[in-house]
Amino acid sequence: MDKAVKSVDGPRTRGHGAARGKALEVLALLEQAHADAHCALHHGDPWQLLVATMLSAQCTDERVNQVTPALFARCPDAAATAVADLGELEELIRSTGFFRAKARNIQATAKVLVNEYGGAVPRELAALVRLPGVGRKTANVVRGVAFGEAGMVVDTHVKRIAFRLGWTRAEDPARIEADLCRLLPREKWTRTGHVLIFHGRRICKAPTPLCSCCPVSPCCPRQGVTRSH
Repeated sequence: MDKAVKSVDGPRTRGHGAARGKALEVLALLEQAHADAHCALHHGDPWQLLVATMLSAQCTDERVNQVTPALFARCPDAAATAVADLGELEELIRSTGFFRAKARNIQATAKVLVNEYGGAVPRELAALVRLPGVGRKTANVVRGVAFGEAGMVVDTHVKRIAFRLGWTRAEDPARIEADLCRLLPREKWTRTGHVLIFHGRRICKAPTPLCSCCPVSPCCPRQGVTRSH
């Protein structure tokens, strides 16, 4: 297991079992409330998911889904993207924001995949985070959705909700990931990300959560919450 979550398999602290039990009870309620939770980025294969997730940085999934059909028609795979005109790539993704940096990273990633992996997207976390512009969040999305590997995605929604639930006190995404992986069983990691993201979009919003209609309100410590609806 990689360094950031190595403590997951370390010694259990006193009370860990009780904390996990409570967390799983909360998670079960959230899973029931958001049974439709899923990866909202449209994609047809691991390459398309990787690119869509890279584009989703500082951008909504809805906007990404509006952009990717034309992008994938022009650049359907890593091989085509590696030799595409960079200016054309920038124009295709302009509306996602930070389009110049994103286009450079996507093309650089495509070249690495072509040169080192035969154009295929690797499933190993260490290999994914070596790709230009790919961090742990993107890597865990690809691992969990495209390859069925356990991965705890920590985006802005997951970070906010995990803190409010008292599942972590960390600010750094890698530390939050480690805390959540320690708290929850491995088979729940990928699903937890989807559920918390949907809960964040629908109910546990920033800055004001809708606590009056939250399915876990009675058992939520509301850590850091100063006002709610």
